[in-house]
Amino acid sequence: MISRGIEIAAKGMMSLIDFQDSIANNIANVNTAGYKREGLSFRNVYNALIEEPVERNNPKNQDGRLVGEISMGSVTNKLVHEFSQGVLSRTENPLDLGIEGDGFFKLRMPDGSYTYTRNGAFCINSQNLLTDMQGNLVMDDQNQPIRLNLTELNVNSPKDIVVNEDGSFVAMRDENATALQRLGIFDFANKDEMMAVGTSMYVPKDITTNPELRSQKFTVQQGAIELSNASIINEMINSINVSRNYETLSTLVREKSSQLSQAISLGRLSV
Repeated sequence: MISRGIEIAAKGMMSLIDFQDSIANNIANVNTAGYKREGLSFRNVYNALIEEPVERNNPKNQDGRLVGEISMGSVTNKLVHEFSQGVLSRTENPLDLGIEGDGFFKLRMPDGSYTYTRNGAFCINSQNLLTDMQGNLVMDDQNQPIRLNLTELNVNSPKDIVVNEDGSFVAMRDENATALQRLGIFDFANKDEMMAVGTSMYVPKDITTNPELRSQKFTVQQGAIELSNASIINEMINSINVSRNYETLSTLVREKSSQLSQAISLGRLSV
């Protein structure tokens, strides 16, 4: 029983280390636009069945009745992200876009793969294509790069580009409006099966079982950026709680180790 207690406490300490790493990452990204806080789910290693003798005063009767279960420790199950809405901060930059509601912007990476993000800090590159700040192309609702050639559109600056709440781009020339492409806003049915592939960028773990969907409940806010949904106060509270629990378990391990040493010493003396 002594060694079992050490094993249970050790598993708990390993889980708390994983939890503290997740908290540290959340704290490091509280100011990262579009970041979604990390969380961990845990699972029991297994549950032991607890029985009591039917006849306590009769050692010959080995029959027992089930009185409950006891956990033999927990381990980290998987890393998940909390995709709750972050606060939209006004920047007044016409190429800054924020999603209010469900969905992600879709980006095409240099290798041709796709990622999804809530970070709508965009710019126009030298090829007149809309990109994020790392140069990844922003996709429209037809899965094509968004082209914004200000010279061809005969507009003076990005301020003459209007983005409507449905994600459609419109070039304004005096009182004339030219309809352009529409942003692709995509979503996933099972966000628990999303994983991070970079700062504020996510992909489904398996696109075949969790395919992209057209988001239905959203509005696009021009001149705004979605901030991280991680709270520095909550993360610091979580960090303190984890540290306290870790210290409690480490104290338990020391006590059990001392008891085990004493039991071994007594066993040697009795030989």
